[in-house]
Amino acid sequence: MPVTLCVLLWETEGNGDLLVEYEDAVLALVPEHGGEVHERVRRTAAPDEPRGQDPLEVQVIGLPDDAALASYLADPRRVALADVRDRAVARTEIVRVDRVARG
Repeated sequence: MPVTLCVLLWETEGNGDLLVEYEDAVLALVPEHGGEVHERVRRTAAPDEPRGQDPLEVQVIGLPDDAALASYLADPRRVALADVRDRAVARTEIVRVDRVARG
């Protein structure tokens, strides 16, 4: 069964650019696991402006199934960047969602 995730990411103080670089790297791996980044948006304030209650980045990612998601999460190239993620990402919220057809 297809998996669609809405991912919300908050940066650590002063590390907005690092969060963006990290996400550039790990999201490039999604297609190798059969997935697609449907949408990737950022709040309009500059990445290194003081963070507020709003996430810096929001993504909608689709994968074919839970096995593909597990494979992506365990990808050794992604895992190797865990220290970068820990420095850049203050908070992550992941919500499973269903895509809604535009009518």
